[in-house]
Order: sequence, then C-alpha cells, then structure tokens
Amino acid sequence: MKSVKDTLLERRSTRRYERQEISQSNLNLIYAAIRNTPTSYNGQQFSVIDISDQETKIKLYELTNQKQIKTCNRFLLFCADYNKINTIAKAKEIEMPQFQHTVDGVMVGIIDAALAMMSAVVAAESCGLGTCCIGYARTAAPAEIAKLLELPQGVFAVCGLAIGVPREVNDLKPKQPKELVIHHNKYRSDDMCGDLLKYDQRITEYNATRSGSTSENDWAAHIIDYYREAMNYEMLKALQQQGFDLKK
Repeated sequence: MKSVKDTLLERRSTRRYERQEISQSNLNLIYAAIRNTPTSYNGQQFSVIDISDQETKIKLYELTNQKQIKTCNRFLLFCADYNKINTIAKAKEIEMPQFQHTVDGVMVGIIDAALAMMSAVVAAESCGLGTCCIGYARTAAPAEIAKLLELPQGVFAVCGLAIGVPREVNDLKPKQPKELVIHHNKYRSDDMCGDLLKYDQRITEYNATRSGSTSENDWAAHIIDYYREAMNYEMLKALQQQGFDLKK
C-alpha cells in the first residue's frame, strides 16, 4: 500500500482503466473507509450505489458522456440520503421536522456524501487503484439517473466516482499555492491578484506541455466558461423531483 503522504499528494484523475477486477479485499477497504466517514451529527445522511453491471454503466455513460464510467471496473454514486431517517422516524412514530426542505439540510447531505467520496478516493488510491470524480453524474441528467437507479424520494445524486486499475498515469496537475488556499486567523486582505495571475500562467503552461492531449486553456477563463455552462443546469427542479422542497 502507498504511504499516507504519497496517497494524498500524488493523487490524480484517472480516465483510462485496464480490464481488471478490483480485488474483494480492496473493495472491502473502500467500503469500510466510506462507512467510517465523519458526518453531521453522526446522522450519516448519505448512501452509495456501487455499480458493477456493465449495461448500467453504459447507460450512465450515454446520459453523461463521461467515458470513464463505462471503462472503469466499479462506478460509485454518492447520494445525499434522508430516506433512511424518514423510514425509521415513521416506524418509531417520531414526528419528522422539515429539515431536508431547508438549504442547510441539503448542504448537510451534500457535505456528508462528498466526505464519503473522499474517503473512498483515499482508500482506493492507497491500494494503487485509479479514481476519477465525476460531477456530471449530478448535473447531466438528474431525473433520468434517479429513475435508472431507482432513487427513492429523499435521495439525490451528489457525485460519482470511477475506480479501476489505471492504464496510464497522467501528469500531476498544478494546484493553487498555499498562499491562495491557507489563510491564517482571518481571510487574507492584501491584493491576491498577482498570485492568481501567476497560478493562471502556470496552468496555461501545464496545459500546453502536458503529456497526451494539450490545449491553450488558462485557468480563469476555462473555469468561468464552466460556470456559464452550469447556469443551464436545473438543479432546483431536480431536487424538488426527489422530494426536496426548499423553503429556507
């Protein structure tokens, strides 16, 4: 197994996988890491769908256009989940507050699911497996994916994770320097534009020289273009269809 340091600092997204099964011992470690994830109130407001069926993975690929979903060995869909607590509340005749219909309730479910996904990433990467987080599992076709995977009311997809034996090792993508990420005691108040421009240039150089396909993309314009695309997502409607009627 990799060291903690190597697991965390050498992580990169893997988009091409070998046709090789993940061992049961590695799967058990990933499952255990997911289950041990810290969550809000220990409420564990998340669930994970482990998809090994190739036909289902192909259907998800067709909905999201994310090729790594159909080529990975396992695709895990991380969901915010209030169905479990609603079920036991009904069984024990406990009056259920409308927490899932609040912004904070939705955020709690999203955060729990995201933390669980990161637990899975660390566990999988420590075993030498490759991973790729896929946000399009949430945004591309939420109603169709919910129907395909039979998500009940009170459950919605947050993010997907492709896992498999890597066919290739990509270059390590530069991240923002600690001066832009770590603030001490309060949010930095000096002009950070210089640091941002240096990072933007570093990403431009990386994209132009990386192994495999290259591009002329910088960081800022590329991310802002994604925000423009994301403005078309109807996530509020998707949440409402899954039983989340946001009130406050």
